[in-house]
Amino acid sequence: MSTSAQSSAEHPAPAAGQARTGGTVIDHLVEANIRYAAEFDDPGMDARPVLKVAVVACMDARLDLHDALGLALGDCHTIRNAGGVVTDDVIRSLTISQRALGTRSVILIHHTNCGLESITEEFRQELEAEVGQRPVWAVEAYKDADQDVRQSMQRVRTSPFLLHTDDVRGFVFDVTSGLLREIHPVI
Repeated sequence: MSTSAQSSAEHPAPAAGQARTGGTVIDHLVEANIRYAAEFDDPGMDARPVLKVAVVACMDARLDLHDALGLALGDCHTIRNAGGVVTDDVIRSLTISQRALGTRSVILIHHTNCGLESITEEFRQELEAEVGQRPVWAVEAYKDADQDVRQSMQRVRTSPFLLHTDDVRGFVFDVTSGLLREIHPVI
């Protein structure tokens, strides 16, 4: 796998909405899938993660979770959103992951220099002014990643829908070093 620096040097970034070889970015992705499928061998797995773990993390493109955690295809369920925060939809996914598909552990991963640290809940009011309708969802912006990880751990541990809340751990991933730093809950 090439690094971002190698990748950007070999393939300059496309203009907004354009793929590297012409067409749209989605055209490029569909073409890549055709090449992938031509050599694809069904691994014969089912949907149950081998390691019985669910990873909740930010959607940030700098986080290569499988490489960072030493995971292979089929090892985990991966749930990603802006900030990696535990929302009602994350609880929904974790509930299905645990109750229907056998996971028992949850690892929560926020990261340094997250985009959610640079916006506020006023983002919702700005959207309302622009489009005439306020979003029903919270932005979940935060200024302190450590504290937000603690809040996310608490949300998982206290959810009545989750069967397994004894192995829930939270971390902040450093985007400059690649290291995880564990965040301990306040006791």
